[in-house]
Amino acid sequence: MENNTLYIFFIMIISTVACKEKAAKSSRVENLPYYNEATFTPHWINPNDQSLDTFHRISSFNLLNQEGEIVTEDVFKDKIYVTDFFFTICPGICPKMMANMMELQDEFLTDSDVLLLSHSVTPERDSVPVLKSYAEEKGILSSKWHLVTGSQNEIYKLGRKDYFVEEDLGLEKEIDEFLHTENFVLIDKNRHIRGIYNGLNKTAVQQLITDIKFLKQEK
Repeated sequence: MENNTLYIFFIMIISTVACKEKAAKSSRVENLPYYNEATFTPHWINPNDQSLDTFHRISSFNLLNQEGEIVTEDVFKDKIYVTDFFFTICPGICPKMMANMMELQDEFLTDSDVLLLSHSVTPERDSVPVLKSYAEEKGILSSKWHLVTGSQNEIYKLGRKDYFVEEDLGLEKEIDEFLHTENFVLIDKNRHIRGIYNGLNKTAVQQLITDIKFLKQEK
């Protein structure tokens, strides 16, 4: 009888510890933070808070994708999307970024709520036919992932003033200064920034996948 009591007590301790460990692994903040400037200081705001009506949003844009289709903010209406900046002949960080973005394409392939958006930082070279060829070579699906070209002024403005993708915080740059960054930015269904991630880092990309799934559950 004493042995049975000790056994039950032992099982209760193990179960309690296991439950606590499980809770610790699954627990996190109730909502992802919001961001509105280049330091990426988090703002913890309830998604239904009226202050979000005037909070920083990605502004309107008008670009062309690899299919020659006009891509505006309306394409991403009620969608979660991840955005980055690249160019097709980039020999350095872009191939690894593209490989990691491909992981996102594969992960959310059948999820119509999630899209990807990559801006060319050499739009004068990366024409629609060049982007189309690049997409076919890399296995990029136009229904999921938009590679866009257009006005350099517009693309650079989006990168620096809307998405805050560069690391040179606080430094003003001329519009013709080359924009190059490894950052991925997570945008919610209301065009608010909800996260920034190192697109070269596998762990960061896995966290991005986790955050996208978490964001999908946000009410």
